[in-house]
Amino acid sequence: MVLRIDATGLHYTPLNRQVRAAVRDGETEIVIDNVLGQRFIADGLCGEVRITVNGVPGGDLGMFMRGPTVIVNGNADHAPGNTMDGGTIIIHGSAGDAVAHSMRGGRVFVRDDIGYRGGIHMKEYEEKRPCLVVGGSARSYLGEYMAGGIVLLLRLGDTGPFVERGIASGIHGGEVYIRGEVDPGCLAIGAKVLPLDEERRARIRPLIEEFCRYFGEDPAPLIAADYTRIGPASARPFAGKYVWE
Repeated sequence: MVLRIDATGLHYTPLNRQVRAAVRDGETEIVIDNVLGQRFIADGLCGEVRITVNGVPGGDLGMFMRGPTVIVNGNADHAPGNTMDGGTIIIHGSAGDAVAHSMRGGRVFVRDDIGYRGGIHMKEYEEKRPCLVVGGSARSYLGEYMAGGIVLLLRLGDTGPFVERGIASGIHGGEVYIRGEVDPGCLAIGAKVLPLDEERRARIRPLIEEFCRYFGEDPAPLIAADYTRIGPASARPFAGKYVWE
């Protein structure tokens, strides 16, 4: 049975209290209608819960989440997946800045474009490897200060610039994959292009297939496409900026 919550005119605090109470009562399928900017939806939730958000959620969607699946039928604000530990966020639209900020587990899929600093501070934790998959374009500093995980930019449509500058600034772990060629001038300090072998292709193939299942795309041309793999030039990208005595 599906529990529906009407978010019309609700401040995010009572809305999120309703959602948490429903999960404590054993609800596993929740639909939230008429969402307009409410923050922290699914914040800290655990377990096998599916939450569908109809509208535009505010910042920090799914923050600290561990386990649930959150589906957004619309755009999302800044930092969906912030410090997420597990679960899946699926956004049928675009998202703002700092998507997957400090995420250490789980997956975030964005059908269209994202803003600045997507994947910033993503990290791996124990056996967890977080993943951010973006169908469209990204603004500057994609993958900034990454310490682990995978960022995959599919560039669907190929219209206009797909990423700006400062790709993987200060990266010291993890990998950024971008479909097609990347201008070396777009890479930031500490980042470099790395070889793409069959093992690495096999690593991103399940992410491509999962993205296509969610958004109705044909996976074959995306799997066969060429990708640029970007990773850290060293484990200490800014070591030369400091003077040690």
